[in-house]
Amino acid sequence: MRTYDAVAGVMRAQAPARHLSTRHLDDATVLGLLELASRAVAGRRRRVEFVVVRDPDVRHQLARIYRQGWSVYKRVLRTRLGDDALLDARQWEADHFEDVPVHVVVCVRGRRPPFPAVGAASFYAGAFAAVQNLLLAAHAAGLAAGATTLALWSTWEARRTLGLPGGVTPVAVVPLGHPRGRTAAPPAPPVGNLVHLDRYGHQPFRGRVRPAAQDVAQ
Repeated sequence: MRTYDAVAGVMRAQAPARHLSTRHLDDATVLGLLELASRAVAGRRRRVEFVVVRDPDVRHQLARIYRQGWSVYKRVLRTRLGDDALLDARQWEADHFEDVPVHVVVCVRGRRPPFPAVGAASFYAGAFAAVQNLLLAAHAAGLAAGATTLALWSTWEARRTLGLPGGVTPVAVVPLGHPRGRTAAPPAPPVGNLVHLDRYGHQPFRGRVRPAAQDVAQ
């Protein structure tokens, strides 16, 4: 139960961090986090790989691609959300993206299948799990991270910048670093509002914030 509580605490406190400092992050720490990230795909075909970007010129090129995408995406967010705090955080990240000491580009070996969504879901599944492991591990280590796809806005430019072969597909970029200030986890809706039992629309748990103690495996 103590292990469950510890893991649950990390999950509840983890939040995307957009304000990262320029403080150096050593290779041993980065490799330790990536070892934990890789555990998400242990036992599967080893299709997920990581490109660790430290070179200032490469970081600058990724930042340029990010800002191209952000110039369009911020208008969508402003229309849909109207959340000034979120917009300000993302704008800060766009302005300082190349200043973060380490970017981890999570990649999948192979090309996305041309057939329906089930093929794409299978193709990306391992990468998304690895990203989540990386975010949780970074938070548990007292670091900060937040995944983005805006630095891959132009896949062609990202491929050229990173020297990726045709058989490797970039999926997400995770800036890693020390937090600049405090990052608070955003408020979450009651989990019961997100859960449907057996059929969509049947929500007997509506309003329940967390599972009752007897529902948690000991």
